Amino acid sequence: MAIYDQTQQNIARKINENSEISNWKDWHWQLRHSVESIDTFENLLDIKFPAEERSKLEETLSKFPLSVTPYYMSLIDAEDYHNCPVFKQAFPSPAELDIGGCDMADPLAEDTDSPAPGITHRYPDRVLFHISNVCSMYCRHCTRKRKVGDQDSIPGREELQQGLDYIRNHPEVRDVLLSGGDPLMLNDDYLDWILTEVRKIEHVQIIRIGSRMPVVLPYRITDELVEILKKHQPLWLNTHFNHPREITTSSKQAIRKLADGGIPLGNQTVLLAGVNDCPRVIKSLVHKLVHNRVRPYYLYQCDLSEGLTHFRTPVGKGIEIMESLIGHTSGFAVPTYVIDAPGGGGKIPLNPNYLISLSTNKVVLRNYEGVITTYQEPDSYEATFCDRKCDDCRLHLKLDDAEEYRATGIEMLLSDHDETISLTPENNARIDRRNHE
Repeated sequence: MAIYDQTQQNIARKINENSEISNWKDWHWQLRHSVESIDTFENLLDIKFPAEERSKLEETLSKFPLSVTPYYMSLIDAEDYHNCPVFKQAFPSPAELDIGGCDMADPLAEDTDSPAPGITHRYPDRVLFHISNVCSMYCRHCTRKRKVGDQDSIPGREELQQGLDYIRNHPEVRDVLLSGGDPLMLNDDYLDWILTEVRKIEHVQIIRIGSRMPVVLPYRITDELVEILKKHQPLWLNTHFNHPREITTSSKQAIRKLADGGIPLGNQTVLLAGVNDCPRVIKSLVHKLVHNRVRPYYLYQCDLSEGLTHFRTPVGKGIEIMESLIGHTSGFAVPTYVIDAPGGGGKIPLNPNYLISLSTNKVVLRNYEGVITTYQEPDSYEATFCDRKCDDCRLHLKLDDAEEYRATGIEMLLSDHDETISLTPENNARIDRRNHE
């Protein structure tokens, strides 16, 4: 980590000669000094782009701006930046101007599936709530790349109230995902207000936050922020690490604060050509994540957003990576590989094929080693015919939480609410005589 420390000090001094390195961990300072021009980028990392490449980069920036935090930029390998996975995610490429015939501005139809401002309602019991249009940096692979060039803005309370009203009026919504932009770009008080309003809605069981802050600006995860998040449990947070190089001392500290605060953590990785399209890279990443109490959640096939053609891999590459994980490492370290279907069809899971064949009483399977085996089906199975008359169903449909009032055994003797004074084994001869006299 010493090389990062030295790079950070050099960048901080160049940004402001009077700046102490202590300002480096102030997330507001990081945002104020976000790198937004090629000149600044070259100066801070001592990189000089050739004139022809520089001209193409400027053309790219005219459509898709540059913005990267000094922290995330400090992770770039300046000696081999063209191959650096951090550089490829943070710095524009002329390939972004190559718009393929299948590329779409809004490939997931988020705007089409928006019944109210800020709301995308795609799945039956959950909604996406866009509460910020601002990110701490522009990720080059962003699926919402269409919005990158928009003027940064944060929705006001009046606009957010319309989204909150939609959630209130739809009792089927039990899960609300706060997204953006990045929700953690909001100040603490504003975020606290939004979380409070969502938590007031009785039918909302779960609140989730999607944020890349632990990756690109870990100093945003302050003790004060964690205290706010803890107030609104149950609350989950999914972040977005794509490469082991992004898991630094600072990111580990941010993750630790969240995990110690009782917030379950997940990670959503995007499969990116030239960044992480390698079984060894992904296996290292998931191992580092679980070691730091972050559950790998999704491995995304790169979306069909405009300007992402150069990042896309064949689906076969994703299957190859999944073959290297399933059975070869802990099950909870294996993410679900998905394609987010174009047109708003939602996430479709993809896996290697382990079911080889089946008959009426037997299935043929293979395992991760290539071992072929069978599973014997039951000889007699009476399927329960479902006529949707749940009141008459023979299955146990008491779905409410069980009441813990039937104490048994020694617990019953110790309890204050039960008057039993002794336990007598069944068929006790003495008690039988007593009962028959």
